[in-house]
Amino acid sequence: MKITDMPKDERPREKLLERGATALTNVELLAIFLRIGIKGKSALDLARDLLDEFGDLRTLLGADHKLFCKAKGLGDAKYVQLKASVELSRRYLRECLERGNALTNPDDTRNFLMSELSGRDYEVFACLFLDNKHRVIRFEELFYGTIDGASVYPREVVKRTLQHNAAALILAHNHPSGVAEPSQADVSITKRLKEALNLIDVRVLDHFVIGDGYSVSLAEKGLI
Repeated sequence: MKITDMPKDERPREKLLERGATALTNVELLAIFLRIGIKGKSALDLARDLLDEFGDLRTLLGADHKLFCKAKGLGDAKYVQLKASVELSRRYLRECLERGNALTNPDDTRNFLMSELSGRDYEVFACLFLDNKHRVIRFEELFYGTIDGASVYPREVVKRTLQHNAAALILAHNHPSGVAEPSQADVSITKRLKEALNLIDVRVLDHFVIGDGYSVSLAEKGLI
């Protein structure tokens, strides 16, 4: 069925204007991005086929140039457009946290950290340095490792904290396996960092473990 043959309130664009972007499915959002379909298939049909082919939205958005352009209905122009859209989203989330306002919405923090750290094939440990009003001073990736883990040095975290004159920190790292459940090692390093930072009167507010499309807060689980 052509999109123009659908009831007006079920067409992706009209639905977005009427109900907002959150009301749309992944297929509908992707169809809006594609704009047009191919011979015999509407943009909705093509979007559905692409998600079936790639398995999920994350895999599609993270596909490299060669793999992305092999898919029917895609090409260089769509690849460039998609990568630009993803980068715009990442920068928007960064600006939401770095414009000087205090962190009041945990979802903003979570979304920002997921946009920065998810999809990596190696482990990254990062810190959000905050002032005494919980405004973001800086986000930094501090340690890198293999898929098996990263070596985290409390001394270096303390050093960077003092350099930024931070009053509080939010820790974050990704699990390349995609499973965000905190390990005993995650809990242990959080405790070590908290003890080290307590010596300079700096609070650890949370530690987010970033997985495949979701994250886990150690604070919410009572592990901090």
